[in-house]
Amino acid sequence: MALKWKFFKSIHFKIALVFVLMMLLTLETVGAVFVRQLEYQNLNTFKESIQLKPYINTSLKKQLANRNQIKANKQIQTILQDADVSNNAEVTVVDARGNIRGTNQSNEQSLVGQKNTDGDIKTALYSSKTIEKTTSSNNNRYYIQVTPLINSAKNQNNIEGVVYIRANLSQVYRNINNITIIYLFAAVLSIILGLLLTLIISRTITKPIDELKRQTEQIARGDYSGHVQVYGNDELGQLAHAVNNLSVQVEESQESTESERRRLDSVLDNMTDGVVATDRRGLVTIVNDEAIELLGTSKQAVVGQPILKVLKLEDQYNLRDLIEDPGQVYLDFSTSERRLILSAHFSLIQRKSGFINGLVCVFHDVTAQQKIDEDRRQFVSNVSHELRTPLTSVHSYLEALTDGAWKDPELAPKFLHVTQDETDRMIRMINDLLTLSRMDSGTQKYDSELVNINKIFNYILDRFDMIVKNDEKKHYRIQREFTKQDLWAEIDPDRFTQVIDNIMNNAVKYSPDGGVITCRLYEDHNRVVLSISDQGLGMPQSALKHIFDRFYRVDKARSRAQGGSGLGLAISKEIIESFGGSIRVESTEGRGSTFYISLPYESIEEDLWDDGEA
Repeated sequence: MALKWKFFKSIHFKIALVFVLMMLLTLETVGAVFVRQLEYQNLNTFKESIQLKPYINTSLKKQLANRNQIKANKQIQTILQDADVSNNAEVTVVDARGNIRGTNQSNEQSLVGQKNTDGDIKTALYSSKTIEKTTSSNNNRYYIQVTPLINSAKNQNNIEGVVYIRANLSQVYRNINNITIIYLFAAVLSIILGLLLTLIISRTITKPIDELKRQTEQIARGDYSGHVQVYGNDELGQLAHAVNNLSVQVEESQESTESERRRLDSVLDNMTDGVVATDRRGLVTIVNDEAIELLGTSKQAVVGQPILKVLKLEDQYNLRDLIEDPGQVYLDFSTSERRLILSAHFSLIQRKSGFINGLVCVFHDVTAQQKIDEDRRQFVSNVSHELRTPLTSVHSYLEALTDGAWKDPELAPKFLHVTQDETDRMIRMINDLLTLSRMDSGTQKYDSELVNINKIFNYILDRFDMIVKNDEKKHYRIQREFTKQDLWAEIDPDRFTQVIDNIMNNAVKYSPDGGVITCRLYEDHNRVVLSISDQGLGMPQSALKHIFDRFYRVDKARSRAQGGSGLGLAISKEIIESFGGSIRVESTEGRGSTFYISLPYESIEEDLWDDGEA
């Protein structure tokens, strides 16, 4: 059904329809004129055929003027019978008084001498004018002519009577109808033949158009392999040539565009920076993989969305702000799981005419850079503060000694002792800073070797046992919970000792009087695990993620009072990670802290080691 309606909407059908309508209009016009002219000619011929000759009219006028009516009637009858009247026309002669004087119809001779009551005859007698008209009777059409017989002798026009002629027109119109039917048949045949010819001609016209349509649809689908057949050098042939050339040019242009697009996609996908492009309404049209990863979303969720919404700048900027003053903007996409700061640079996409097609935003991750900048500022601030405090103290005591305190045998030694302690504190901090600097630059040297962790851990704890015995201010004890299995790891013994010393010193500092420091050593999933637990004040949860930051202190006042610089745990973390291990802390305020050190476990045969020592 749809195909049927499609045919009626086609140009093929429309050409045929227009041609048929034009033929119908032409044949209708020609037919109307032809039939009208045919009717006019046949009626004139018919009228001429039934006219009485002039001499007959003259003879009839003489007889009507004859006073011998009987004789005159006989002569009139003779004249009418001798008259050559075609088409069986009925001829009746009526005198001026309205009496019928003769007729050529043999079956109506009884009417001679009677009074005629026909209105047309009376009108002709009174007006002396010829009357012609057509009437219908019993489904027949008749032509009636009433001609006055005027005697113009002696310059007087005396009407002697009239000749009434009545002729049947059926044959005339029958002939006209027959000719009309023939014409209609010929017209219908012409229309049919014309329609067939029109379909052939329209097919000749529309076939190239159909091929042009097919080729353009094929081009629209991206297939440029076909071409339009050229049937001639007319306008349609020239159009076919143009479409074929267009197909080739579009294919070349499409290949060039596709090559550029692939090159652009390759460049965008391999860029280390995120790229987002928009149209002139600020809706995202292009986004590369790096941008998707940095924004933590999907391409489907970004494309078609306003760039201000994608970059979370709706509350700070509008699109006009970015267009009028595009520049660098910092975007904060930090979450509770990670910190992410992006540096975004906006630029306009403009035509040569200056018309703005859209925006391009290039952004990259500057979180590390921001962190370095913040750490650098914090480092400078901390170093300045940490050095200023002992230097101020040294300066104050030296001023006091200069002012005469050196002469006091009691104060001078105390002032010199404080000065020496503060100087030692600055030296330790500077040494720690140098150590961290070497670690950051990768120049720190490690003398790594395969070490029995059980033995070295015990050795370090033995030293602290001696400190426990000699500490008269605070009493505590060290509890060991070691596995019986010998655990080996590739470490630098000196640096490892530095880490354990640092953690144990903190445990000793913050353990309460009578507390227990528990040290554990065991193997877990092919890892050597050491833990050191104290029963001190512990740390709040908010401090745990910063405990290994440089210069960080949970309680700054107490830490400085106990001589801490805030660098020990940062150095410990760097050392353990250089061994391929990890360090972490668990703590509860009021219940103490536990530090865990995990190192890669090196499996070794004990007897081979013993043989090596021997």
